[in-house]
Amino acid sequence: MRIWQSQNVDVAHGDTYVADLAGAGIDEHTDVVLTDHHRPEIGVVLKEVLAGDARWVGIMGNPKHEGPHIAALRELGVGDEDIARVHRPIGLNIGSRTPAEIAVATLAGLIADRNDRPGGFVF
Repeated sequence: MRIWQSQNVDVAHGDTYVADLAGAGIDEHTDVVLTDHHRPEIGVVLKEVLAGDARWVGIMGNPKHEGPHIAALRELGVGDEDIARVHRPIGLNIGSRTPAEIAVATLAGLIADRNDRPGGFVF
């Protein structure tokens, strides 16, 4: 797994360090999940991700409200078709509340999507 942080600060996660998205090696097999939807640079980060080959892009947030990323991306000239590629909310609806539950729901949703499954109890 790779992690990116703004302000070009190297951050460790596992044994991979990257200071920007170019160093993250995002390709058609990469799922990108943004967990902090209120960061001021979220539009810039998403625009760069959407310009690449990521398989799946999602951002945490309440589905009852339009995400702040939409206005940020429009302001940066990103078209509606690309904005629609950003999944929000992310993960399966399992009633998750705690960080651990949110992580499980998110990963389960990514696995279901990657395997072209609905992520429910129907097999």
